[in-house]
Amino acid sequence: MATIQSDLPFNPSPGDVGSRGSGLELLRAVVLGAMAGGLGWGIRGQYGHETGAMIAGVLIGFVLVLLFIPRATSLQGARAVALTAVGIAFGGSMTYGQTVGLTHNPFFVGNWAALRWGMLGLFLKGGIWFGFAGAFLGIGLSGKRWRPCEMLRLLVAMMGLILVGVRVLNRPFDPAHRILPPLYFSFDWYWQPNAGAELKPRPEVWGGLLFALAGLTAYAQWVRRDRLARNLTAVGFLAGGLGFSLGQCIQAFHGWNREMFQSGVLQTVETYTNWWNMMETTFGAIGGGGLALGLWWNRRLILEEASGDQVSISPPWEFVMVAAHLILLVGAEFHLIPGLDYFLAFGPCMAVVALPGIVGGRYWPSLFALPIVAVPIAGKTLLALSYKEQVVSRPLGWGLLVALPLGLTLWVAFWLVRRGRAGQSAARSAATGLLLTTWLYFALNFAFFRWPWPWAEWTMRTPNALIFAVCAVGLTTAAVALRSSGDGGQAEESPGESPTGVPPG
Repeated sequence: MATIQSDLPFNPSPGDVGSRGSGLELLRAVVLGAMAGGLGWGIRGQYGHETGAMIAGVLIGFVLVLLFIPRATSLQGARAVALTAVGIAFGGSMTYGQTVGLTHNPFFVGNWAALRWGMLGLFLKGGIWFGFAGAFLGIGLSGKRWRPCEMLRLLVAMMGLILVGVRVLNRPFDPAHRILPPLYFSFDWYWQPNAGAELKPRPEVWGGLLFALAGLTAYAQWVRRDRLARNLTAVGFLAGGLGFSLGQCIQAFHGWNREMFQSGVLQTVETYTNWWNMMETTFGAIGGGGLALGLWWNRRLILEEASGDQVSISPPWEFVMVAAHLILLVGAEFHLIPGLDYFLAFGPCMAVVALPGIVGGRYWPSLFALPIVAVPIAGKTLLALSYKEQVVSRPLGWGLLVALPLGLTLWVAFWLVRRGRAGQSAARSAATGLLLTTWLYFALNFAFFRWPWPWAEWTMRTPNALIFAVCAVGLTTAAVALRSSGDGGQAEESPGESPTGVPPG
């Protein structure tokens, strides 16, 4: 199959790189990436950890596919989105609450050494989080052919590297005897020498994930010669590190200067600001904008050796794998099956079924990016609104918060697969996916926020809800405006398939 060139809108000739149009395209990419990351990561704050982070991965992935590979095939675009969602979830096993606390908790206010150490820890952990996102985004966009068995072997190797990295960088860990690792970024007796047994240090695993990320990068560089994956790993690490630390600067400034917020206009700001969620939104915005910026600078490497719509897993096996993944995901996320906590403990464990399916299947990418990512989000919204509190009746909650969003995302996923086999471009598929996921997660989070309408009495959730609304409108505008950007170069049909997806003859 011929190489697909990403020549619209981000593949200008060398002479155009410094043009005004190119500068506007770069600005558009960064702004939309920041909107997607800020919206997704800000919403993630309500849902948490690995599965919540996938919201940002999906939104960022759809935006970057829409902008950078509009003329690619729908399947290639869906794979890039799904891979980004998987990658950004890997960092969810890291503890970071106490690391944040080192920079703004009342006990540490005025302690510049603790502030610097906490910010260093946040830079490292944020870098690991978005480093994985950049690595898998690069894998999805480089056009290199990564096969299911290869992905499975790579995941096993990464699990081994995690164990080694934890042993090297995150051990010894014996709080009972006050023995902690030399490089430790949570609460310990060094910062609180007078604290007794009430101090509860948390086990850290960032060292294991750092080893796994380094191993993945080395494999991409030296074995697969995938320069885009390598470069975007570095870009993601820098963007995530800056995002986490700069986002926390907002919350730390408030923590260190609380007296400033006791009168005047700043007192009103204090009343209606969720500082933690503002930190998360800023973190995501810088991370998403940074990935867009890095991809723009590496746009010449996109789809360098396009692999087309090659599929190596038959649909029946795909659906068996999807069912197995959902059983593990739901069983672990909602504690329905004892002994499955390991499935969400480390990213490679969670991806052991998903990654081979995404790179080898036709249905897996769209199913993962839409209904599978939505399953835990819909379930957590239902638990919050219908079980922990009786905000919505349980029958209504099951219908509106679970059945409707999951049914809609499932239908759209199959529809996108069908349209992709008929030749629909990545731009049209990404625009549809972006519209659906933007408003789905905005709506679920809006319900989680107890519907903070701007004309109702304001709460600490209202400002973030308004920020999310601005991001949602911006992403919607981009999806509608760029939906037809790939129409001038429809993807080639897969060999042996008619435009309808039915074998000829």
